[in-house]
Amino acid sequence: MPAPDVAALLAELERTEPELARAARLAIDWLAGGRALETISQLDLCEFLWYTLPLKISGDRFSIARALGELLRLGGLYRYAAMCRSRTTARILRTYARDGEEAGVAAYHRALKTTGVLPPDTSELTWSSIMGPEEGRAHASCAAALELAIVAGEMTPDERAGRERLTRRWLTTPRAELGGDCWLDRVHGERLNRWVLGHGSARRELAEPFELRLHAPIPVPREPHLEPLRWLLELAENGIPLTERLNLARAVAVEAVARFGWEVLTSGSVRSETEVPALTSLKLIAIDDLGALRRTGRRLVLTRKGRKLLANPEALWSTMGRVLLTFARRRVDHRFEVCARESALMLVADGPMEADELYAQVAAVLSDEGWRTSEGTAVTHIEVARPLNELRLRLDALRLRTDPRWNASWRLTPVGRAAALAALRAYALRPRRYLGDE
Repeated sequence: MPAPDVAALLAELERTEPELARAARLAIDWLAGGRALETISQLDLCEFLWYTLPLKISGDRFSIARALGELLRLGGLYRYAAMCRSRTTARILRTYARDGEEAGVAAYHRALKTTGVLPPDTSELTWSSIMGPEEGRAHASCAAALELAIVAGEMTPDERAGRERLTRRWLTTPRAELGGDCWLDRVHGERLNRWVLGHGSARRELAEPFELRLHAPIPVPREPHLEPLRWLLELAENGIPLTERLNLARAVAVEAVARFGWEVLTSGSVRSETEVPALTSLKLIAIDDLGALRRTGRRLVLTRKGRKLLANPEALWSTMGRVLLTFARRRVDHRFEVCARESALMLVADGPMEADELYAQVAAVLSDEGWRTSEGTAVTHIEVARPLNELRLRLDALRLRTDPRWNASWRLTPVGRAAALAALRAYALRPRRYLGDE
């Protein structure tokens, strides 16, 4: 059976109900944008009825929705026609009219989730709020596959596990129409390319060699790695005692120094956690960044998330982006700090650098990006010192530098180089949440 022709359907509607035809033409132009009627998906229609129509089209929105429904009915798209006339659509349009844009958008998102056609996030991919062309096509095609599975009775709209399985399969299956690629490869390639190109020339030159290297996941090292973190989490299984000032007990600090050879801020014996900066950094990583430890009274205990990380080396390795780049603690200049750490990891990923040279090069890259001091001058080593000192402490806390002394060169261990690449990849492939988030 040939697909319905939009022009013919509009002509038929024009003969019977001219007023309805004008509204239907406006709606179908917005909805289809010149595409054939059979290419419209349920997600397309939901987004038009519940977002585009109330926010971008003036006039009687209820009449426009009804007109579109009549056009779709004439074209044999009865399920879509029913959506145009549904109570859900009427309720959302009334919410916009009565309570404003914020309430209307919230109602739209709630209703969209109940349809089951919105592709869920998976362990392989968290969808962006603002998608590039490839990701947009992947999302649309996956939504159509979910719709087909629900209509065919293979799953229900609220079957989360089934939707995740289908989405994962849809993303990872090689496709002839993509030249043998899968959608996940295309989305990752697009994000990596944006990560490389969406910056100034100095940063772009620094990132370009990494585009190909970061396309495949960085494997979990075979040799022992992240031993200090594992040690701290294992210690917390029985609870770690804290002092009155909520520092780790002296015995823990003494054991840490003996085990890992960390630099201390005393010429005598260690008396407190505060004399072992790398240990404090490790504690912050476990509590703030990973949520693996929590305080209960005067003890640190392992959380459920901490147990999962301890039992799963791949999950623990996947935290490198958070641990080395983004951190959990937010400050006004957080973006600046991330850019500084990101540049530093790229600079030392393949070879050692002296601290002075590293700080100078990072400052130059950030200045080229347009960052300035509060006085409006170019960034210097002084401004990048805090984020890079914090990064150095974390590298030392996880034994990712060959020499943990404060004034030692930035030389990463083999595991440290892999961790730097894993952190850069995680950051490059992160979902885009707002315009300018490159």
